[in-house]
Amino acid sequence: MTMRKKILAIIGSANKNSSNLKLVNWIERNKHANFDLLVFDRLSTLPHFDPDLSDSKPPAQIIKLRKEIVSSDGIIICTPEYVFSIPSGLKNAIEWCVSTTIFQQKPCGLITASAHGEKGHEELKLIMKTIEARFTDNTTLLIQGIKGKVDENGNIKDTKTETDLINFIESFKLLIENASQPDVLKK
Repeated sequence: MTMRKKILAIIGSANKNSSNLKLVNWIERNKHANFDLLVFDRLSTLPHFDPDLSDSKPPAQIIKLRKEIVSSDGIIICTPEYVFSIPSGLKNAIEWCVSTTIFQQKPCGLITASAHGEKGHEELKLIMKTIEARFTDNTTLLIQGIKGKVDENGNIKDTKTETDLINFIESFKLLIENASQPDVLKK
């Protein structure tokens, strides 16, 4: 029997009715996932990044977020694109972690779900590569036109999107399973 993995899902949107949150909730309900998922959807509550505090005296919310990242077997970031970029709240959270090594080789699944999303998705991959997170092409997913692909209850209305999400889940599970093997699936 495979042990359930602890996954931290960071929602890039501050919208309480976010399609990104609905996607993560769908992943959590999906029989393929087999994850214990902790959803972090409070990016707007984090203080603005202050490099003078990052190492010496990080705020309590940042310490808690960092501990959740460290204790997780993997991270899923699910975010919209805002003005051809990732949302400022998500960037802020990542900036609080740059001076640490907590993302280094941490298995990550990166989902950008937005109207278009190409630029934000590329930026997210570049940032996560820069902080040495571990992901593959199969553990990244761009979902364009998200508003028409998920209903108000979080059900996926589009067969291709559902298939893409299931493939993403399977690839993410494989990445986590191989995380202890440094050269397997490394990107």
